Amino acid sequence: MKQFCLGFEVHQPYRLNKSFVYGQEDDKHDHYSRYFDPANKEILLRVCDKCYGPATSLILDQLDDGFACAFSISGVLVEQLEKWAPDVLDLFVQAAKHPNVEMICQTYFHSISSLFWEMDEFREQVNQHRQMLHDVFGVTPRIFENTEFIFDNRIAKHVREMGFSACFTEGVDHVLTWRSPNFLYECEGLPLVMRNFKLSDDIAFRFTCRDWEAWPLTAEKYAHWVSQTPGDFIPVFIDYETIGEHYWADTGILEFFRHLGPELRRAGVEMINPSDILQYPVRESFSIPVPISWADAEKDATAWIENRKQKNAVRAIQRSHKFTCDERLWRCLQISDHFYYMSCKNGSCGEVHSYFSHQPEHQAFITYMDIIADYEEQCIRNDPEKENMFPLRSMSIDNAFYFSSPFGFTGHVAFDLDQFAEMLPVVPADSITYHQQRGDLAAWARSAVGDETLAQALEAAHSRQDLIHAAEKRCDELWNL
Repeated sequence: MKQFCLGFEVHQPYRLNKSFVYGQEDDKHDHYSRYFDPANKEILLRVCDKCYGPATSLILDQLDDGFACAFSISGVLVEQLEKWAPDVLDLFVQAAKHPNVEMICQTYFHSISSLFWEMDEFREQVNQHRQMLHDVFGVTPRIFENTEFIFDNRIAKHVREMGFSACFTEGVDHVLTWRSPNFLYECEGLPLVMRNFKLSDDIAFRFTCRDWEAWPLTAEKYAHWVSQTPGDFIPVFIDYETIGEHYWADTGILEFFRHLGPELRRAGVEMINPSDILQYPVRESFSIPVPISWADAEKDATAWIENRKQKNAVRAIQRSHKFTCDERLWRCLQISDHFYYMSCKNGSCGEVHSYFSHQPEHQAFITYMDIIADYEEQCIRNDPEKENMFPLRSMSIDNAFYFSSPFGFTGHVAFDLDQFAEMLPVVPADSITYHQQRGDLAAWARSAVGDETLAQALEAAHSRQDLIHAAEKRCDELWNL
């Protein structure tokens, strides 16, 4: 009998406060109310009303009749459901108790921590999520799914070491080449389930596409496709919000899922859990040196870490751990959506980013960097032991150093003192001369960075090499104070 494995990504972020203004005092007494948008509650309740409530109720009604699925639900969504929609969270808890539902582990904060320089933070968040699944749903997960299916050899190694039996990722063409995603593979000794993106996207992206030759997609038609698809099993994974939020009820999406289970059975297809896939043999081992994901046409990590804005933001959040006074808030600033909103891709990929984005890409970047700068300053001011680190903090958008020349901006920006030192050897020579003659470097060190020692050293410099030496020496001194 053909076997069909259906998984759902279930996540809502803490979106950043679009109205945040760096340096502006307000009457809010905690970081969370300052940094995160009050609309998060409204959005969560809307998605509960349109998707989480009706879709999960629909699935609960069918579990005894053979419907099976897996949920990968982020910790930050569970937090929001606990606060604002406990009745909906209870539906997921009920589903998790049924043998036909499997709960999958991910990073608690649905973060980009697997793309960090070091993997300690990634492992910590995976352990936090695993503990949450035990505490809230009463389960111990066997299967892992990283944020947005981001995956490579390094991630595989750590997931295997953490004791997971298998991992989901995308069945990308350049990895599979001629192979089918409908078999079990392996990477770094970790069994790998590679999503059948064609059958997944038939639901997630083409369900309402009227110029698609297969429109309208019915449960009967889809079940027939699955029954005719070769392979040991058919792995399909989609955003849960597809059911009722991305596609509203009047599109017929709820009715599609209401009839999917019966139509699959009628077509001779059994619905299974991800762990059931492990009965099959591993067909081949892959090396995946560069991260893949299920995002965009490129199916790599460029949705979060391609352009300069994204790279600067990712750098900032990693450095920020040295200043942090609130580990949980620091991790909320790692949520992948923040970086996704900064994408400036064009074409169909850009349209998808725009659809999901909380702010236009440049404004998202400004908000993010200003919040990071404000957060670090607050942490330093509240901890006398961190006082000497003040010049090393991240800069706000307005306080960053923008390297220019007589002809205009060079494209180089320093958002912290370390980055300033790193850029001095590589920016154009005429930029160095331009700023040195105007006294800009010392003025920035004095007014924005707040370090008179560095300002004087930069004023005394006579060459690029002198500037580099002064900046690097001061960075070393400050980090070692």
